[in-house]
Amino acid sequence: MQFGTYQSLKNLTTNQQVGALFVIVFGVLLLASIGAFLLSLRSYEDEAKAMRRHHDLRNFEGVVSTSWMMALVFWLGWISGASVAIVLFGFVSFFCLREFLTLSPTKRGDHRSLILAFFAILPLQYWLVATARFELFTVFIPVYVFLLIPVVSALAGDADRFLERNAKLQWGIMVCIYGLSHVPALLLLNFPNYDNKNSFLVFFLVIVVQVSQLVQHLVSRIWRRTPFVPNISQSFNWLSAFIGVSVGSVLGGVLAGITPFKPGQAFAMAFVACVAGSPGHLVMKALKRDRGIPIWRSERGNMRAGVTGAGGLLDRVDALCFAAPVFFHFVQWYFQLYK
Repeated sequence: MQFGTYQSLKNLTTNQQVGALFVIVFGVLLLASIGAFLLSLRSYEDEAKAMRRHHDLRNFEGVVSTSWMMALVFWLGWISGASVAIVLFGFVSFFCLREFLTLSPTKRGDHRSLILAFFAILPLQYWLVATARFELFTVFIPVYVFLLIPVVSALAGDADRFLERNAKLQWGIMVCIYGLSHVPALLLLNFPNYDNKNSFLVFFLVIVVQVSQLVQHLVSRIWRRTPFVPNISQSFNWLSAFIGVSVGSVLGGVLAGITPFKPGQAFAMAFVACVAGSPGHLVMKALKRDRGIPIWRSERGNMRAGVTGAGGLLDRVDALCFAAPVFFHFVQWYFQLYK
């Protein structure tokens, strides 16, 4: 069946592939949105059960909302070209970094470093992506920025919690800018005989990671098991993680026809992305627990509100922040796509 689907997708023209994905993806998202709306109308007599179901529904709605956003970015990238997609992901990085740092205390001595992060490092990283300077954009943040940030902070003359403050900012830059910037970088990889259809690679990465996370969430709710790390996550267990990664990997094999990969290669690439994304989501949960918050959102009175107005955007893309660089470098290494 997987091979038959691969051949069917391969035999379609590019416009037919885009049309088929448009119908399938937006059809599934529409059904998921309708399902979430219908579930929100259901009432429960048990207050504890009602709160738990409400929490689960909010998480599900968040995943669906992110899927809508990523699907729209894919179509805009396809219609408008790589440049527009890179700018869009640049804005996503901006809001994610703002969300990350809003709930992490900063001091006056950090202001120079914060300005540098938002208005110099972020645009420069995405400029390096847009100009396909892969040899520099992959080391710019892990090497040069990691050395520069402490220097700028030291020049501010504030030594109070110096290591903690700089590590926090460096980690935010690494996840929110470096990790996410590898998603649009896929648009510029030069595969032979692929006819510049790299937008499908972005779609491939996002959909397998999102499906893997969604399946893990649903399995952990349906088949409840003892959490593996209860102080960090009440939902993470090896069974749900295994099933989620497996489903995401199989989906990757099915979608091989829209990629430059053969079915076995597509399965392996999806497996790599899902394996990287799953623990990435767990790591971000650990960071949230360290900050004493359940989600990357602020409290305004008795109402929860997204820090950026995006409804906890970082919650929705945290797995992708880890999966994207691993997937990008693994693909680049395996197919020897070095310039």
